[in-house]
Order: sequence, then C-alpha cells, then structure tokens
Amino acid sequence: MLSVMSAQAVAQPIKNIVLVHGAFADGSSWAAVTGLLQKMGYHVSAVQNPLTSLDDDVAATERVLARQHGDVLLVGHSWAGAVISQAGNNSRVRGLVYLSALAPATGESVTDLLARLNAPMSGLTPDAQGLVWLDDASQFQQVMANDISTRNVQALAAVSQPIALTAFQGKITHAAWENKPSWYLLTENDHALLPAVQEKIARQIHATVYSVNSSHLSMVSQPDAVAKFIDTAAKSFK
Repeated sequence: MLSVMSAQAVAQPIKNIVLVHGAFADGSSWAAVTGLLQKMGYHVSAVQNPLTSLDDDVAATERVLARQHGDVLLVGHSWAGAVISQAGNNSRVRGLVYLSALAPATGESVTDLLARLNAPMSGLTPDAQGLVWLDDASQFQQVMANDISTRNVQALAAVSQPIALTAFQGKITHAAWENKPSWYLLTENDHALLPAVQEKIARQIHATVYSVNSSHLSMVSQPDAVAKFIDTAAKSFK
C-alpha cells in the first residue's frame, strides 16, 4: 500500500511512459507493470540497456525516447536512476520517476554518490571481462528479491544481465532532476539499496516520495503498487 510523504504540482497530460531497467535485470522485469499501464491507456516502451557503461545505457534510452510522439514520463529502477538523470535532459521528458534508484548530481558518478552518502558499494567482484554477475538464484533472492517466490527468482536469475563495474564510474554531465519534477518510490524491505540511503537520495532530488513495503524488485513483487505510483506521477501533468 502506497503512502504519500509529499506532493508536487505540475501541468499537461502525459501518455508516454518509458521504463529503464537496472543492473542484473532486463526489460522483461517490467512485464507486469507494462501490462497494467497499457490497460490504463498509456503508451509504454521498455529500454533494453546493454549495461556496458553509463554512456551506452543513456544512448539506448535516447534511441527509445526518439521514437516517442509527445511528452514522456521517464522511469528508472536502481542503476537506471543514473541513466535517467542524464537521459532525462531530453526535451521530450517532462518528469522523472525513480524506483529505489540512484540519482547522482551533476559531475557525480554512482560511486561518488554512494561515497558521499557513506554507503560505498561492496561485494561487487568483476570477472575477467570486468563484468559483475548476480546469476546465482539464492544470492539473487537475498539481494534483490527477498519477497519473491523461489520459483520466480530462478526465472529472474536465469535472465539476469551483468553490468560492467566501470559503469558505476561514469559521471553525469547535467542531472535532469535539478530542473525537472521527480518522484521517488522508496522500497522499505530493500537489501540492495538500504531505505535510509534511498531517503537521502529522494531528499537530495526534492522528489515527491511514496513508500511501499517491498524488496528491491518492486516492479515484480508489487506491480499494482508500482503501476499506481507511475500513474499518479503521470496524472500530475494535467
């Protein structure tokens, strides 16, 4: 169940929703939310990030944004918060929605952000190609999906995508949240990005904040709540 912590008024309706997945996932992680938003009448597109660098993921998002007709609400989960903070400068983007996401400031990387918040990353050991994997189902469940069934976690781990460790070092040239409205969904049972850290990020970006009792993968464990959250943000543009 969503709880409102603050409010924000903006204008003009939005019908295009672009969803950007985070590390250790792919666009299919949005499947349930996509269906719910489509039933609400939205045109929904999900980006497939290569997860090879910040620039590469921003470019993938820009390609999807270029195909939209009209204004866009840009949504990013986890790592993709950095991606939408940069790609959100696109003129089509009216607002930014962060789901338990990272949101570096101008000139910052994700590594810089977490160091500033006294929450440095740990346990990320790259392979010989510099990629960090989370494809072990039990570890995936512990970190990302503690409220998702083991059977579903096995399916999620099977399509889990690695991220280049160097991606976390890519710096934002201008953070779109500095001049565009933003919303933040804080996941209260999150083992990947602690709720206290999320709260600091949400305050930093002056977001309208909602909370949900969910693991890091709220779009999978609680798609109805996530779709309602996105719908609420989109309807703020009237």
